[in-house]
Amino acid sequence: MADRVTVLGAGSTGTAFAAALRRLDETVPITIVERGLIGGECSYYACMPSKALLRPGEALAGAQRVPGASDAVAGGLDPERVFWHRDQVTNDWDDSGQETFLAERDIELVRGEARIARPGLVQVGDREQPYDKLVIATGSIALIPPIPGLAKTPYWTNRDATSSREVPASLIVVGAGPVGCELAQAFARLGSTVTLVDNAAQVLSREDAEAGAIVHAALIADGIDVRTGASIERVRHGESRFQIVVDGDELDAERLLVAVGRKANVEGLGFEQLELTIADRGIEVDDWLRAADGVWAIGDVNGIAPFTHVGKYQARVAALDVAGRPTMADHRAVPAVTFTDPQLASVGRTRGDDLVTSTWKIDATARASTYERPKREGLLKLFADPNRGVLAGAVAVGPEAGEWLGQLTLAVKAALPIEVLRDTIQPYPTFSEAIFFAVRDLPL
Repeated sequence: MADRVTVLGAGSTGTAFAAALRRLDETVPITIVERGLIGGECSYYACMPSKALLRPGEALAGAQRVPGASDAVAGGLDPERVFWHRDQVTNDWDDSGQETFLAERDIELVRGEARIARPGLVQVGDREQPYDKLVIATGSIALIPPIPGLAKTPYWTNRDATSSREVPASLIVVGAGPVGCELAQAFARLGSTVTLVDNAAQVLSREDAEAGAIVHAALIADGIDVRTGASIERVRHGESRFQIVVDGDELDAERLLVAVGRKANVEGLGFEQLELTIADRGIEVDDWLRAADGVWAIGDVNGIAPFTHVGKYQARVAALDVAGRPTMADHRAVPAVTFTDPQLASVGRTRGDDLVTSTWKIDATARASTYERPKREGLLKLFADPNRGVLAGAVAVGPEAGEWLGQLTLAVKAALPIEVLRDTIQPYPTFSEAIFFAVRDLPL
């Protein structure tokens, strides 16, 4: 009899694993356990609805900046239609189509709370689910900071914000990472008065400072009060409003959104029954995503790189290993995109004294002159290893930067020689022409 495979979590990562394993093995018994919606956080409360909320504002702002189009644009966004658009993207939080997807692949779905009863057995309510191989794809949950008074208030997390059908008159966003910046801009363009607060010195603190400064300026241009390097002393809620004290200054708003990050979802699931090592960032795994004998941990739950695209990549790697075709995971070239307007995209190493760098301004490309007036600030910055003569990383800020960063992700992944990049023909006029100019100017 074939090994029975049980997957904990039917989010993007868990469903990607089950589908990948089914492609590799047409007969292996696969059971996937999920307490919520199939497709998980990304499909219903994060990646997809947030981008759906951002797109109408981006389209309107773009039209307003283009001569000819701007003359035809009247009025602002229609919140009801924006939320309708978001609801179409999330299928109105109906996952029946995903049920069909699993059924068509002969993947058994068990709905309910899962807990490891003992090695080899998962308990789901009254049901006992035995397994031979276990894949943990339980994802992550919102990280809530220990701010005095916060726990006693009805604050929003990303789940509340991305599923909201209201535009608060005023909104305070705590956390200027990707989620905080995206939702701050989305609600500002919908009509909220937004304050964005973070204790880091810059917005998007994990990104290159020069690139982050461009996004910072764009948020201010949208009327957002951006406060970085700020210390939140306490939070209070009364009379349907929030008051927070930031560096002695009392701020007041109708809604408070907490978006300071995520943490691995590992508590209360019985993982102590398994021989796992759980570190601060999540379940520790080896290069094949193995967490213990017969156990794999993939996606946000291992904390390696908490992105949906990484979870899906790890799903494919783990599926190969489960199917007896082991392939090592390679995380050297993980792209990340913040979908603000303008987008900020990065890949690989963008810091280090051992690297050389060059920068090309996006407004110096021919494409920028055709795109809008006035031209928006943007850049492409490259980071290269002078000893190996290869690209180590890149950061881009500009229209659809996440799209034209793709070839640089491949270059980092493949350790492509700089000379090959210099000899690559970029289409004209495109923003990707900046790649040629920045590569040309690398001091190598």
